[in-house]
Amino acid sequence: AWVYEQKSTGHVVANCHKQPESVFTRRRLSVQEIVSDYTSLFSGLIARNPKLKVILTVSPIRHVRDGMHANQLSKATLLLAIDQLQTSFPGHVFYFPAYELLLDELRDYRFYADDMVHPSPLAVRYVWEKFVQTCLSEDALEIMQENENINKALSHKPFHPESDEYKRFLGQIVLKIDRLNKKYPYLDFKKEKDICHIRLKQ
Repeated sequence: AWVYEQKSTGHVVANCHKQPESVFTRRRLSVQEIVSDYTSLFSGLIARNPKLKVILTVSPIRHVRDGMHANQLSKATLLLAIDQLQTSFPGHVFYFPAYELLLDELRDYRFYADDMVHPSPLAVRYVWEKFVQTCLSEDALEIMQENENINKALSHKPFHPESDEYKRFLGQIVLKIDRLNKKYPYLDFKKEKDICHIRLKQ
């Protein structure tokens, strides 16, 4: 919820461009400022795409530089803003509780990295699995699984790369890619197909 405003213009900036901190004012946005900006954004997006669904979340990483209390106030500001946006856009705006998963379900220190602030790889995996279960469609899960299978096959190191058996193996990968592309034409497997064709020519 913290932003930097350029003192000369009053505009919120995305990047300080290595300018001295003295040219900016750092402040916490109010709930209403956040709701107002996102209401404008979501209204425009939903007008263009009435089926649009937006998932909001709050980072589970504590910004300890501000101190624990200021960090909690920042997170609370975001959570209150999200709650209002969900009420304003029912059926369009949803909340995924990454923050709560890490703080409430994964309270043990083994779920944190050495700095005791960032989540450990185990915690990241746990939150990702919850996200996948909750937010992805059956089609998306199928695409992910197929993509993972293709990438695993491509990472396979052959004992005999020049053999007919390996060339058939690569041909099977190309067929899998073509089948997936036929079902989901918007997917881009150019890089993977190029790898297969290069290896087939070797």
